[in-house]
Amino acid sequence: MHAMLLRQPGTALEWTELPDRLPGYGEIRVKIGACGVCRTDLHVIDGELTHPKLPIIPGHEIVGRIDALGEGVEGLRLGERVGVPWLGHTCGVCPYCTGGHENLCDAPLFTGYTRDGGYATACIADAQYAFPLGEEGSDAALAPLLCAGLIGWRALGIAGKGKTLGLYGFGAAAHIVAQIARWQGRAVYAFTRPGDDASQTFARQLGAVWAGGSDTPPPEPLDAAIIFAPAGELVPLALRAVRKGGRVVCAGIHMSAIPGFPYRLLWEERQLVSVANLTRQDGVEFLRLAPEIGIITHTTLYPLRQANQALDDLRAGRLAGAAVLIPALRAGSSGA
Repeated sequence: MHAMLLRQPGTALEWTELPDRLPGYGEIRVKIGACGVCRTDLHVIDGELTHPKLPIIPGHEIVGRIDALGEGVEGLRLGERVGVPWLGHTCGVCPYCTGGHENLCDAPLFTGYTRDGGYATACIADAQYAFPLGEEGSDAALAPLLCAGLIGWRALGIAGKGKTLGLYGFGAAAHIVAQIARWQGRAVYAFTRPGDDASQTFARQLGAVWAGGSDTPPPEPLDAAIIFAPAGELVPLALRAVRKGGRVVCAGIHMSAIPGFPYRLLWEERQLVSVANLTRQDGVEFLRLAPEIGIITHTTLYPLRQANQALDDLRAGRLAGAAVLIPALRAGSSGA
C-alpha cells in the first residue's frame, strides 16, 4: 500500500510505501476510492490537536470497498462500499458509551489521529464504525458526508428547530448544512470572511437568503447560529446575532481563544454549546436521509500524492466546497 504519512506535526506529509496490513478481530480492510480533506486534518498536521499517534496517516472521510474481513465481523461483506468516519472506535463500557453518548467515550480512537486514516490506498477500520453506503453516488461525492456532513448534521440537531439559521464559515460543512436546512424549510444566513465575495456568491447559489461578512449583522435576529470556522472571535459576533433564547453552536474540534465579551450578549437565556464527534446513530440517520435530501457536494479532486497541495488550498481558503483525494487519480491531473 501507499500513503501520505505525517511524521511530525508542522511538517509536510511524505509519500510512503508500506507493507499490506491485515485486519484483526472485528476489523475490515478497505481499498480506498476517495478520502475527503477536512479542517480537522489541518489541526492534526499543524499540531493544534496534540498527542497524535506518530507516525500517522491522516484522513477520516473515507469511502472505499471492503477487500478483507477479520474474524468476528458480521453484517458486512467483501466488495461492499463503506464509509469510515472520524470516530473510529469506542470502549463500549464507560458511562458515556453505556448511556448512549459514545461520542464522549473515555477511551476512543479517532481515524487519522490516533489510528491510521485514509490518505492512503487502503486502511484498516473497526467494522462497527464503518457505514454501508450502497451504490448511489460517486466515491468522491460521498466522501465529504463522512465528517463535514455528519458533524454538520449533529450540529444542526443541537441548534434546535428554529427557522432562521446562521452559518459562520462557509466551507465544506456549511455548504452541506445549508442544503439540509433549506430542505427542512429554514432560512439560511451565511457569514464569511469579510470581503470574500466568492464564498458569499457560493452561499447564495446554495439557497442562502442572505450572505455577508462575519462582521456584518444579519438583517433580522437569528434563532440559532452554527460556527464552523475555528475563530474564537466569531463567538461574540454570533451571540450578538441571535435572538433572546437563541443558541450558538461551536461545531469545530479546535478554536482559537474566545475573547472576553459583555454578559449582556449571553443574557436573556442565549445558549453557547459545543459539538463533539458523532454517534453511530448520527451516521445511520444522516446517511439514510442524504439521498432523499438530494445533497450535492461540491468537490475539488486531487491525486493522493498531492495531499499537501490540497491542505495548502484549504488552509488558504482557496476552496469552494470540499477537497477530496483520489488514489486512482494520476498526479498532475485534477477534477471537480
